[in-house]
Amino acid sequence: MAKTPLVGIIMGSKSDLPVMQACIDQLEEFGVPYELVIASAHRNPAKVHEWASTAAERGLKVIVAAAGKAAHLGGVVAAYTPLPIVGVPMKTNDLGGMDSLLSMVQMPSGVPVACVAINGAKNAAIYATQIIGATDSEYREKIVAFKQAMAEA
Repeated sequence: MAKTPLVGIIMGSKSDLPVMQACIDQLEEFGVPYELVIASAHRNPAKVHEWASTAAERGLKVIVAAAGKAAHLGGVVAAYTPLPIVGVPMKTNDLGGMDSLLSMVQMPSGVPVACVAINGAKNAAIYATQIIGATDSEYREKIVAFKQAMAEA
């Protein structure tokens, strides 16, 4: 029986998947169950609303939202859920990802979105696992082991 997903990964475009594979791989390494959806805040707002507004009742604990350019996805998702959001700004051809980064970190008061580096998908997975690990010792132990292995490398 599959475990209930704890992390929701949402990205604005399937073109984000190659970068977000690092997030997926890291969550799998930690054994964190996740679900993935592709839905743009601009092109699929109804899908984003439905997915985000039901995330907590589906058992998700953290959401990782990846988007480029205007990068409103994380903020839109944050407006519809009480769950913490970790934004992954995607590198763009126009401004190298600074457009994405600034769109994510400039959320208005009351609609927080934590933000990792441009294309920082692996860190998003690590941070999401740390958030879950704050209340779940299984995942906290995985983070402790991960950090110990990094220190020994």
